[in-house]
Amino acid sequence: MSEIFVDGKSLTLTDVVNVARYGAKIALRPEALADVAASRAYIEQLLDQGRKVYGISTGFGEFAKVAIQPHEMKQLQRNLIVSHACGVGQLFSDEVVRAIMLLRINALSIGYSGIRAEVLQTLVDMLNAGVHPVIPEKGSLGASGDLAPLAHMALPLIGLGEARYNGEYLPGAEAMAKACIATVELAAKEGLALINGTQVMCGVGALVVHDAKNLMMLADISAALSMEALNGIVDAYNPALHALRPHQGQMDTAADMLKLLEGSQRTTRQGQKRIQDAYSLRCVPQIHGASKDALCYVEQKLLVEINSVTDNPIILPDEDAAISSGNFHGQPMALAFDFLGIALSEIANVSERRIERLVNPVLSGLPAFLTQNGGLNSGYMIAQYSAASLVSENKVLAHPASVDSIASSAGQEDHVSMGTIAARKAAEILFNAKRVVGIELAAACQAIDLGDNDKTLGKGTGAAYDIIRKVVPKLEDDRELYVDFEKMALLIDAGIIEEAVWGKI
Repeated sequence: MSEIFVDGKSLTLTDVVNVARYGAKIALRPEALADVAASRAYIEQLLDQGRKVYGISTGFGEFAKVAIQPHEMKQLQRNLIVSHACGVGQLFSDEVVRAIMLLRINALSIGYSGIRAEVLQTLVDMLNAGVHPVIPEKGSLGASGDLAPLAHMALPLIGLGEARYNGEYLPGAEAMAKACIATVELAAKEGLALINGTQVMCGVGALVVHDAKNLMMLADISAALSMEALNGIVDAYNPALHALRPHQGQMDTAADMLKLLEGSQRTTRQGQKRIQDAYSLRCVPQIHGASKDALCYVEQKLLVEINSVTDNPIILPDEDAAISSGNFHGQPMALAFDFLGIALSEIANVSERRIERLVNPVLSGLPAFLTQNGGLNSGYMIAQYSAASLVSENKVLAHPASVDSIASSAGQEDHVSMGTIAARKAAEILFNAKRVVGIELAAACQAIDLGDNDKTLGKGTGAAYDIIRKVVPKLEDDRELYVDFEKMALLIDAGIIEEAVWGKI
């Protein structure tokens, strides 16, 4: 991968994934460094003038009323990082940590935060060298930004905390030394610049959005395979119908379903076998399409956020101002990530309903639970249980985090977003939804094997079936299905099914 240049204005979702997941290196654009230098020069001017500015010559939060003397300013910034590193729980994965670091670098490079270029470059060097700060998942209220987790991110930068380097957990100073990166002593404003922002919720959320886009494609494929297994009616996907209700996701999904099923001898026309299908088949464009439209909205909000200034105070040299404001507040992304979780829950919900139709002989006309020797074998009976369990869990997780708030900092921070909780919940919902869709893909292939094998599959569904059957063979007698379903999850993560399918249609 080529080096990705960072300037705070043009970062894409693909860039985030390439850096976070595939180790792409980054560099700061020269013009970004010039903007950073100008912002820092203004901070030095404020210091020389002895002006009172929040977080520079005052304490933080409720302590904003406390004046800080010039000789205390470096200690103030160090204390900020140390005191705010209060995260708890499981650790973020390396890829999430890398996404967080990249997004914080990008925000700082816009040049309104007052950080020195050498401190920013140290963070770049850490990312490129694979020095990954140890960051617990829990502890952020999503305003004033992701304070606790970003403080953990900053600890190794100043020789504290812990970091993972070359697969080993080390004290922060030792990890930096092994990577031949010098630690820094923070100057006025720099601790605040490092931890005020929404980069943790957005780091988590960016990877969820990327993977959710892939899952949406898989959900169409799994629905199309179920259509063939159940001899579904394709008339419901007629583009003329969807043009009358022109939601983009709905129209796109209907068109994709027809492409996937093109050439299939297993689907039916209206009245050929039945007059209409159940909603989980007939309404795929409306249901999947709505989730796709929601995902599109979330992605748009995310792209704005990851290329924005989320610091406090914001340094405006041209206006001779350092303004304490609220750009760190995560509410725009909290609502978006809650919406993302709901959209993903619905994909799993409808997928589970199709699984039920596949395994239920009253609804499918196929052997009960997709096994030819029922009684002795249980087939896919408990596979549907697992899917039902996952969608029920998702219903709990999909409760919006953003509707909650709790006052902090002695009432100074009296409304918070809970956006990081929303992003983490969306990630967990995605995990569950992948497994549900994976179960449907496997069950649909099993149902197809138990149907009329003289009839060919569609161009797209045939390609998907062939890939799946290379990994998960037909179920003849009961076996450990969790192995099959983990293989399906790996196929989904690798993007192999979509690649094979879209190469055929």
